[in-house]
Amino acid sequence: MYFFITLGVFLIMEGVTWCTHKYVMHGFGWYLHEDHHQPKYKGFEKNDAFFFVFAIPSIALFYFGTYTEHTYLFFIGLGILCYGIAYFMVHDVLIHQRFKWFKNTNNRYLKGLRKAHKIHHKNMGKEDSQCFGMLFVPFKYFKKPKI
Repeated sequence: MYFFITLGVFLIMEGVTWCTHKYVMHGFGWYLHEDHHQPKYKGFEKNDAFFFVFAIPSIALFYFGTYTEHTYLFFIGLGILCYGIAYFMVHDVLIHQRFKWFKNTNNRYLKGLRKAHKIHHKNMGKEDSQCFGMLFVPFKYFKKPKI
C-alpha cells in the first residue's frame, strides 16, 4: 500500500510542478525564475530557491510520518523526494547540462523532453511560454521529424 502512496504522489507531483511553473514561477515568482530564462547562466541561480519550495514539505512529512502514528505521511514525503530527484536528473543534468553526466543521449523520450524544454526557453519573458511540465510533455515533441 505504501508503494502506491509513493507512486501516486510522484505522479501527482507532475501536475503540481506544472501548476507551480505556470502560475507561480511565470507569475508572482518571476523575480526568482527570471534568471533561469536568461542565456548563458552559470552556477547557482535565484531560480534554485524553488528547490526549498518542494524540499521543506517533503522534510516535514518525513518527520511527522516518522514520529507520529501517521506513517503514510512518510511515504507522501518520499513521493515528493523521488519526484525531486527525477526533476533534478532530467532538468538540471539532462536538459541544462549543469552536470556533464549524460552528454550523448539517443533515447527518443529524453530527446522529446529536451525539445519541449527548448521550446519553453525559446521565450525569454514570462508570458507566452508553453510546455510547463517536466516528465510528461505533449506527444508532438516525441515524433520523428519528416524528411
